[in-house]
Amino acid sequence: MADVAKHAGVSRTAVSFVLSDREHANVSQDTKHRILEAVQKLGYRPNAGARALASQRSDWYGLVTEIVTAPFAVDIIKGAQDQAWLDHRFLLIAPSDQADAVGPNQGLEDAAVEKLLEQRVEGLLYAATFHRGVHVPESAHEVPTVLINCFDADGKLPSIVPDERAGGRVAVDRLLHAGHSRIGVINLDPRIPAAVGRLEGAREALAGAGLELDPDLVVSGYATADGGYEAACQILDRYPKGQRPTALFCLNDRMAMGAYDAIKERGLTIPGDIAVIGFDNQELIAAYLRPKLTTVALPFEKMGALGVQTLARLTAGQPITAHQQMVDCPLLERFSV
Repeated sequence: MADVAKHAGVSRTAVSFVLSDREHANVSQDTKHRILEAVQKLGYRPNAGARALASQRSDWYGLVTEIVTAPFAVDIIKGAQDQAWLDHRFLLIAPSDQADAVGPNQGLEDAAVEKLLEQRVEGLLYAATFHRGVHVPESAHEVPTVLINCFDADGKLPSIVPDERAGGRVAVDRLLHAGHSRIGVINLDPRIPAAVGRLEGAREALAGAGLELDPDLVVSGYATADGGYEAACQILDRYPKGQRPTALFCLNDRMAMGAYDAIKERGLTIPGDIAVIGFDNQELIAAYLRPKLTTVALPFEKMGALGVQTLARLTAGQPITAHQQMVDCPLLERFSV
């Protein structure tokens, strides 16, 4: 700053006033122009750390996440980055492995939060690959913190999560609208929030049409193509030709990919003999299956943006509308129904 002042022929105070954009500062336009010209010529940059210490604001949010290598959940990062930019904020991203609430990776997660706090971030976003309860490092409670695609198992921190139940309803409503009444469900691990919500939504849609979900038509499997294949084989081979379900609701797209193979192996067509709906909109799968897969999209980008909006309210000391905000999961029509 002293070099800028010397080059422009002004006081350090005048430089400070101009660089901090202080209102009502008694600095002429000519002086301001000379200072900004000197700043550009000398390549001066304010010390962000010093400014954060002085103002107690850094314009930075921290994002702790395991999703930097996930093929589709990275949209959370995009949504958060785009919203932060609109709000004149920047994201500092610290990757971590949140595979478990406790365990060998807990130290890495604690260190990620600590490093972000050392940079004096104004608040934290904590994002997970799949919807589940998590235990957030205790140090995260030192600043406003918002969870994305997960919720605080201790019930203390606000969260943004997909509306799994509504997603299940919209999927089965679509099958009902297409004329299907005997619908099989290839379920995830029945203990996780996605499985519970999506299955409950399916039941609600059927009940709205005066139908019940046949428990024999619900098979749980691993959330993989192999898991979907094996579950589809069980459902299809359980009944003679005239009693088979005419549609399958697969609770993720990878399982739907496996179900495609099971259906085609039996000489059946999609959607002529059996319609299929997936969930997630994992584009590398859904858009390249033949026929292309109708699926329910997880709103990753919207959740990321809403997380930043919520964090902005918290850091400004404003109230938030709800402790947990649920985001709609839209249906994407392709050709499998």
